Amino acid sequence: MSQIPLLPASLPRLLLPAVLMVALGACSSLLGGGERSQVTIYSPVVRIQPDQNWPKVDWQLVLVKPTAARVVDSPRINVRPNPGELEVYKGVSWAQPATDMVDDALVRGFEDSGRIAGVARATTGIRADYKLALDVRRFESDYRGQATPTAYIEINAKLIHVVDQRVVADRTFRQEQPVGSTSTADVAQAFEKGLQAVTTELVGWTLTTGQADYGQAKVTPTRLR
Repeated sequence: MSQIPLLPASLPRLLLPAVLMVALGACSSLLGGGERSQVTIYSPVVRIQPDQNWPKVDWQLVLVKPTAARVVDSPRINVRPNPGELEVYKGVSWAQPATDMVDDALVRGFEDSGRIAGVARATTGIRADYKLALDVRRFESDYRGQATPTAYIEINAKLIHVVDQRVVADRTFRQEQPVGSTSTADVAQAFEKGLQAVTTELVGWTLTTGQADYGQAKVTPTRLR
């Protein structure tokens, strides 16, 4: 694994602000001594293709900001070279933390689906019939004993009925995209494919599951303020 540019996941406290500034400013002194390193920032673009079998719904949905462990919710690109070891790629970064990437992809996915008119982030304060709560459990490159890594995304989703806080459904989504090389550019591309696939699954599952519950409960739809 000597060819992989890695940094330990448990970076010294004084190094963390430098890494965060790298994500925003594209370059910074990572190791001190006046040495400056150019950093490549990756920003996945997710566009889903709506499934004609997805129902068109009248109810409204809010997306709760996804949660994640601190090591996951970071602009650093995590890599697991061996079981039980978590490191980060050196010289590269995401444009935003994993939870923000998932959140943006889902908002855009629901809007682009054309199947639901009332969808927004929970912070907007709209009245909704359902809310989608997500926990990003894994967002990392994993070698798993292979010569090249796999982009691994794992997200737990809970669809909750707002009025009585009833959990309508709970499901964990997993996406694995083989990279085929050790190139960080290829790793980022694999994550883009994985994020697109898991977003498509989440949108379809939410619409189908919510519609089935909505029909059974005969909930009166609310409207945007």
